[in-house]
Amino acid sequence: MPEWPVYTGANEPHDGIDRLPAPPPWRAFDGGPTLPTPDDADDEAAVSPDRVHRAHTYRATPESIQLVNAALYLRRPLLVTGPPGTGKSSLAYAVARELRLGPVLRWNITSRATLADGLYQYDPLSRLYAAREAGDVDVADHLRLGPLGTALLPHERPRALLVDEIDKSDLDLPNDLLNILEEGQYEIPELVRAGGAAQVRADGTDRRVPVARGRVRCRAFPFVVLTSNGEREFPPAFLRRCVTLRLHRPDEAQLAEIVRAHLGEPDDRARQLISRFLSRATSGELATDQLLNAIYLTGAAGLDAADRDELARRLMPALDGTPDPDAR
Repeated sequence: MPEWPVYTGANEPHDGIDRLPAPPPWRAFDGGPTLPTPDDADDEAAVSPDRVHRAHTYRATPESIQLVNAALYLRRPLLVTGPPGTGKSSLAYAVARELRLGPVLRWNITSRATLADGLYQYDPLSRLYAAREAGDVDVADHLRLGPLGTALLPHERPRALLVDEIDKSDLDLPNDLLNILEEGQYEIPELVRAGGAAQVRADGTDRRVPVARGRVRCRAFPFVVLTSNGEREFPPAFLRRCVTLRLHRPDEAQLAEIVRAHLGEPDDRARQLISRFLSRATSGELATDQLLNAIYLTGAAGLDAADRDELARRLMPALDGTPDPDAR
């Protein structure tokens, strides 16, 4: 039977993704041969303390749970917008852990990023040098799939792809990316010219995967999280093909739950800092990790009350340059 919600936000891994219903007819893909879901251990970055901690401690809201499931059911990208420090990128790690989607593929966007960067990287110079030494060489030995290219491989289960800070890209990238995600497939011209089957290294690992005639088509559409800090507007064609989740700054109860997940039950000192954080956030831009830093450090440093207060103030400056009303 189909399952709703597939992603529950309960932070307990399960196989509910296998009970996801068939996609809408216009979002069905048939790539092959089918590849198994890789283990987290296949990608050293995936088991870094930072990523593991994010996956365990993320606290989902009812709205985020609902819209994550909408994106999974519809096989559409999830565009997550909101202020810095509201957990936009952490959401991808939490969903991948709960649904056992394997290591998260991460593509950090800059103003110079192009679609080709996400699909694959080809090094013609290394191929030329190898050809001088050994004669005929395999093109695939000098090519590696990028995070987007790896996410679109025909995996049995969806891969999780985090496209971080897409609002920093140039004007063309969102639409270029949209076309690839609409089609669920792409070509690698260097392999198309070579013809036949190739074994290509996937992103984040030296594991090789088969690519026939230079063409890649997905099978299970990946769970794609596109994050944005709201620094730009996106074209309507892009927005209508995404499920949009707008995260807001957490309230006092949510902040206490976040602190509890990261640092244990908040004591009186921590609750005072939460109240100060909320008060400061009404007049300036603050991020949740600033609060976590302040609670951890003022407790670990063994300072007296006055020094703790001064240190906490300095650790929570407004990110938008708003003057600190408590500055001496």
